Formats: sequence, C-alpha cells, structure tokens
Amino acid sequence: MVGFIKGFKGWAITLLLMGLVISGCSTNTATNAEQTPATESAASGENTTETETEPATRVVQDEFGDVTIPVQPQRIAGIYVEDYLKALDITPVVQWYHPLWGVQEYLKLDVPQFDITGSIEALLEYDPDLIIVDGVVDAEKYEMYSKVAPTYRLPEGILQDSNQVLTAIADVVGKPDKGEEVSKAFEAKIADAKSKLQEAVGDETVAVVRLNVNDDTLALFGIKNRYTGFIYSELGLTPHPLVSKMEEYQEILSEEAIPQLDADHLIIFPSNGDWSSPENKEALKVLDSKLWQSLPAVKNNQVYIMERSHWQSGAITANSMKIDDLLEKMTP
Repeated sequence: MVGFIKGFKGWAITLLLMGLVISGCSTNTATNAEQTPATESAASGENTTETETEPATRVVQDEFGDVTIPVQPQRIAGIYVEDYLKALDITPVVQWYHPLWGVQEYLKLDVPQFDITGSIEALLEYDPDLIIVDGVVDAEKYEMYSKVAPTYRLPEGILQDSNQVLTAIADVVGKPDKGEEVSKAFEAKIADAKSKLQEAVGDETVAVVRLNVNDDTLALFGIKNRYTGFIYSELGLTPHPLVSKMEEYQEILSEEAIPQLDADHLIIFPSNGDWSSPENKEALKVLDSKLWQSLPAVKNNQVYIMERSHWQSGAITANSMKIDDLLEKMTP
C-alpha cells in the first residue's frame, strides 16, 4: 500500500509538471500570436505615428465669388501685382512679361518671366499654390488661371486704391500684420508729401503725359488713370481742366489740342524703353516741335522727365517711388 501511494504521488507530480509545461507553451503561443501582427505592421511601415496631411485651406471671396486658398501659401504667382508681394517681403515664383512692354524693371526681381501673351498653362512649370490677379483678368481668363492653381482676383471696387489692394493681398497671403505695417508707413509718407507739395505748388495745375514711342503721339492721363490718378486724389495736386474733365483713363492729344495743355507743371515719360533708347529717337522729335515748345510749362522749365517703369504702375511701391520723384522735382 505504501508503495502504491508513493507511486501515485510520483505520477501526480509528473502530471502536474507536464501541465505546467503545456500551460507555459500555450501562454507563449498566445503572446506571440498577439504581438506578431504589430511587429509585422511596424516592419512594413503600415503602423506609423506620422501621417501626411493636406495643407490647411480657407475660403475667401474675390471678384467672382468664393475661392478656396491655402492658409499659408508658399509659392505665389502675382500676375500684375508683384509690386505688392515685394512690399510684403514675398518673392513671387514668376514675374509677368509682355513682349512689347517688357517687365517692371523697378522691382529688380530675379525670377523667371511669364509671358502674359502666351499660354497660361506655362505657369504649371513653376508649381504655384496660389495665383493673384488684378482687373485685367476677366472671368474667362480667371477660369483658365484657376485650372493651374487656386486663383484670387482682386475686387474691382478696390483697384483704384493701392492701400486697399495691399491690405487685400496681405490678408490673402497670410500676412495681415505686415500689410498693416506697410500701409501705415505709406499713409504717413503720403501725408508728409501732400503737405510739402501743397506748400511748394499750391493750386498750380498739373498734367501727366506719356510719349507713345510706337506712333509718336502724346497720351494725356486722366484723373481716373490707375497709374497716376493718385497724385490728384491722394497727394492733392490740382489737375489741369483737360485732365479733370476726362472720363477715360487716357486720351491721345491731337496736334490741335496740344496748345490747350497749358498746365503749370507737366510730367512726362515714354511708353517703352527709356529716354536714351536708340529706338525712341524719332518719337523724341515731338518734344522739339513748336507746339510743344510753346507750352507754358516748357517755357518755365517745369516739365519733369520721369522714368517709364514705375510711372506705368499704380502699385504701392511704384506710387512710393513717384512720391520721391515729385518731391525731388517740385519742391525746393
């Protein structure tokens, strides 16, 4: 009997040990089964903590309706409005170019040129994430630009005011604080210049004329002209009656009308090139004519020769440069 008990105890111990071994194997197998998918997933790169996200966007309203744009655009094409981008310390991905007009040299941008007379699809090469355009872009062209990248067309109602345009663009590109800084500095500059010009010329009349070098004509710019209208509306200069009555942005002066341009001060610049360009020599003969030489401003040495590039832009940097020109030419 004692031998049987001893034998039974030994067998029971053996069974217990075998059970523990089997249980341990089962636990390890279950643990491995739970860990394997995660390990394989990590090895394959499927279970990563970092995920790619689309850039944040927002909806703004432009001339043609709502448009979804990046919150912080990085590659901006500002067709006709590169001036404002530069004022905001932004370098555009391209600068607009016209085969006849060239580029706005005064900006001194070192970027590729985009021919606005060519295919809009050419912009795809520069991968813009936002395009900003002004009033020369109609609804049809707007749709074409929008196929390249989200496009914001400046509202028509603000195009005459470079400060409003600056504020709008600063908001669109995500730099409202910088826009406010530039705007305040520009307003201060206008106030200072207006006071100095008023003291220097008072109510004496002013007119702006462009020498069209392609056909040797003179174009008179009206008070609504987007390039030069601000010298009357913002700087307080008095437009000559011919200018103040104009509904059009500009009008070609006939030979019969030239003697009527008896403004006290005349501002003039060429339509293309500069005053020393060989191709402009023939057009310059207009200024040697008896009709031009008979004008009071010419006789009184109050004709101011200006450079074309910034005088044919109504943007904020160009307008700031015009202020500098006027103070240099018209004040003591």
